[in-house]
Parts: sequence; structure tokens; C-alpha cells
Amino acid sequence: MPITFKNLHLQKFQNQTSTMYWTLELASYLSDAPWPATKDELIDYSIRTGAPLEVVENLQSMEEEGGEIYESIEEIWPDYPTEEDYLWNEDEY
Repeated sequence: MPITFKNLHLQKFQNQTSTMYWTLELASYLSDAPWPATKDELIDYSIRTGAPLEVVENLQSMEEEGGEIYESIEEIWPDYPTEEDYLWNEDEY
């Protein structure tokens, strides 16, 4: 096979180890996802909405047990901040 940029990129991608990491910015790309959703549905959603490659890679590296359905981002990233994590009283505003 001739060496092309695409072939080198694919080879580099295949040789990388899958280390899943989430940041608030990356997880925010899934905030409007159609919950509940399967891993494949979330990957499809991420690709269709133009999420960064890291989001797709993180979803692909998740271990899935036969079409498991995720109810929210908290099931994927347990450290995702919720409203309870913010220290303000809504009654004051």
C-alpha cells in the first residue's frame, strides 16, 4: 500500500492507546444528546453535531455490555457537575 497522509493518520490512530478523559468542555457537547441513548447513538450524535474527535474517541473507548442504555451524562462521567455542585441559593436571586 502506498504511503499517504491518510494511511499515516490511520496507522497513528490505530497505534494510540485508548485513555478516556473528560473535561467540562468535552462533556458539554453531549448536554443536548437524545437521552436515554446507547453508546452507538451517542457516537452518531457526536459525529453529526461536529463534536471534537476527543468526544468520539472517549465514547468509543467505553466498555459496553450489550446495548447498554445511558440515562444521562452522569452515567458516562460521574464527576460531571450538577446544579447541586454550585454553592448558591436560587432564592436569593
